[in-house]
Amino acid sequence: MPKLRCQFEDLLCVSAAPAAGDASGGLFVVRASSLHPLAQPRKTRPHSYTLPDLHQLTRQSPAATEMHTMRSRVYFGYIGALGARVICDNIPGLVNKQRHLCQRHPDIMQAIGEGTKEWIRECQHQFRHHRWNCSTLDRDHTVFGRVLLRSSREAAFVYAISSAGVVYALTRACSQGELKTCNCDPHKRGRDSDDRGDFDWGGCSDNINYGIKFAKAFIDAKERTVRDARALMNLHNNRCGRTAVKRFMKLECKCHGVSGSCTLRTCWMAMSDFRKTGDYLRRKYNGAIEVTMNQDGTGFAVANKAFRKATKNDLVYFENSPDYCLQDKTAGSLGTAGRVCNKTSRGTDGCEVMCCGRGYDTTRVKQITKCECKFKWCCAVECKDCEEAVDIHTCKAPKRAEWLEQT
Repeated sequence: MPKLRCQFEDLLCVSAAPAAGDASGGLFVVRASSLHPLAQPRKTRPHSYTLPDLHQLTRQSPAATEMHTMRSRVYFGYIGALGARVICDNIPGLVNKQRHLCQRHPDIMQAIGEGTKEWIRECQHQFRHHRWNCSTLDRDHTVFGRVLLRSSREAAFVYAISSAGVVYALTRACSQGELKTCNCDPHKRGRDSDDRGDFDWGGCSDNINYGIKFAKAFIDAKERTVRDARALMNLHNNRCGRTAVKRFMKLECKCHGVSGSCTLRTCWMAMSDFRKTGDYLRRKYNGAIEVTMNQDGTGFAVANKAFRKATKNDLVYFENSPDYCLQDKTAGSLGTAGRVCNKTSRGTDGCEVMCCGRGYDTTRVKQITKCECKFKWCCAVECKDCEEAVDIHTCKAPKRAEWLEQT
């Protein structure tokens, strides 16, 4: 039996659907290493797993079948070394369509894996000042634990941002010539015009439609094998994430003419920075709509009649979120004990909100900063290293009796 070498921090093992018997699916990642969300990258020794070992890892916890997050990169590079059939047949939980796509397009699977780091980083950026901060779990191969088993706002956001990340990664790989089945957008040819006048299509327009098409086929395949409320919720939020990337496509142009007069323009369509997609989906999270299944089980009805109906661009959820104040294994909450807070802020990053009224500890630390910077001709800026004392505020742990009630 061939072995799969998993390089900690850089390599994880990925699947794209839940194991049999789970209520929900989608793209998910099985962790080969354990990293705290705030840990700095470090070099560690690679470990070896046989394929049956990896299969067993994915069966140890139901939470491993949900959409998970991590700071590490994901590689499918071993598909080429061991053969697509060997790898894809040993990824548990794939439905036939996903397994077929995995075997047929190993280069696309690698692009999906490499794009995972980007949407995870974006998720953690968007929630860095909130009680739930899209964090990973230390020493837990399921990475996210049980937090996504609940049909909550957080689950809705993660499904959307991960679907957007897959579209972004595939579209970028197309434009960079890394995929055999696609390249630049073939429809951007000839002449066109905008509010500045006529221009010629040229360069390499990002093939966003291909990215959306493949992401839909691959990620949604599992959800379409079942007909329940969670599957319908996942499909809706997946679509919201995919279309969010296309929403921020932009026209980029290069001018031609004497002294850059721009008498002629060559233009192409390009994706915006992924941060714009993350910001947009974060706003959709804030305005997410609680829904219920309609009577015929084909769509949603708003849970509170006082609110507007959900549109195709809204994130939807079924269950209220926990407050994430205390560690609660059943809800997947890590609690906020030890989290850094802002003493002067009245927002979600403030100590009163972040610490849930438990108070905070203050630690004075020494910090090295650049100071007395001067411009030196030519062309550098020289600074001194200055040491200053900084107060760091961290949330107090709950009292033992209070914590036991939640575990």
